[in-house]
Amino acid sequence: METLSSAPSATTTLRPDYRLSLAVLFVGLGLVLAQSLWLQRPCPYVLFMGLCLGAVPLWVGLLITLLGLFLGIQTTLIRLTFTETELQVCRGTTILRQFPYGDWQIWTIFWRPVPILFYFREVQSIHFLPMLFSPAELRHQLDQHYAAVAATPTGTPE
Repeated sequence: METLSSAPSATTTLRPDYRLSLAVLFVGLGLVLAQSLWLQRPCPYVLFMGLCLGAVPLWVGLLITLLGLFLGIQTTLIRLTFTETELQVCRGTTILRQFPYGDWQIWTIFWRPVPILFYFREVQSIHFLPMLFSPAELRHQLDQHYAAVAATPTGTPE
């Protein structure tokens, strides 16, 4: 695996954003809490969008809580770095994957009001990444780098 060099170049590393992982964690903890309240005294007033949360099995709440913890750990460890030629997925100084902009066909951030998923398609594969980084910074970098590649004769237009 390659490592990031300390040589000066035009690279931008996105800041972590814990909103998604915390939201999933709190939903899971809420389900666990609702289930424990339901076991103590069945009460129909524990409602969310017309559903009785106490009817959700305890293991579902625990699973969602574990997913929130996992996303929190990944938010701490994983970074996206934009260089002049590619997007790099890094853990610390180690580059895990590289995605040259010239191979990209399209990208989008799912659910604009609350960004939760980043999708991009390369010539031979598709990729989904949870929003573990700043959505505004990500959109700015994608507009900057992908637009530059699409404008070149070798770039694949959207």
